[in-house]
Amino acid sequence: MSTTGLDRRSRRRQQTIDEILDASIALMEIEGVAALSLSAVARKLGMQPPSLYQYFPSKMAIYDALFQRGAEQIRDAQREARSTATTGDQLELSVIGVTAFCRWSMENQVLSQLLFWRTVPGFEPSPEAFAPAQESMADLRQHLQSAADAGQLHPDAASEEGLALFTSMTAGLLSQQFANEPNATFEQGRFTRLMPVVLEMFHQRYRPTRGKT
Repeated sequence: MSTTGLDRRSRRRQQTIDEILDASIALMEIEGVAALSLSAVARKLGMQPPSLYQYFPSKMAIYDALFQRGAEQIRDAQREARSTATTGDQLELSVIGVTAFCRWSMENQVLSQLLFWRTVPGFEPSPEAFAPAQESMADLRQHLQSAADAGQLHPDAASEEGLALFTSMTAGLLSQQFANEPNATFEQGRFTRLMPVVLEMFHQRYRPTRGKT
């Protein structure tokens, strides 16, 4: 989170919050996402547990803040990739957006587990934390609708079915990559390098002439 515009006390508080979240990620990389403990976070930062409670009243509150951080980052990564692209072709922008999604996920696997898999029993993100993820879905729907408006996809691509299929195909491929080659790069990954093929399958499913005889 940016500290621009905050007063000194608020800026220091936000810096401490960021340090707590960074320490939590570092611990989850070693112990696993669901194994996070407030006492371990406090020890890593040289804090007493009661001091940590001034920032996060529970472990679930840390997960919630991490979920929001990840959702914001992945939303922004895709928006930046599309906005700086030199093409206006909607199908090419699909590849660009999903590539940004995969790159971020491969580089932030702890947050990806929290965002896309139910790795923490009982955790549900708050409406505030979930809002950026909803914005990403709205971006995707708008993108698919733009492709339909341009005559590149059937309008059903932007339907609930289309969104479900698109996210299932792309997230499923990424899940295979994590499970089998978590340390590979996007370009080298046995599964991630197939992402253009997966998108082509989606585009064929929702070709503009779908349903016509």
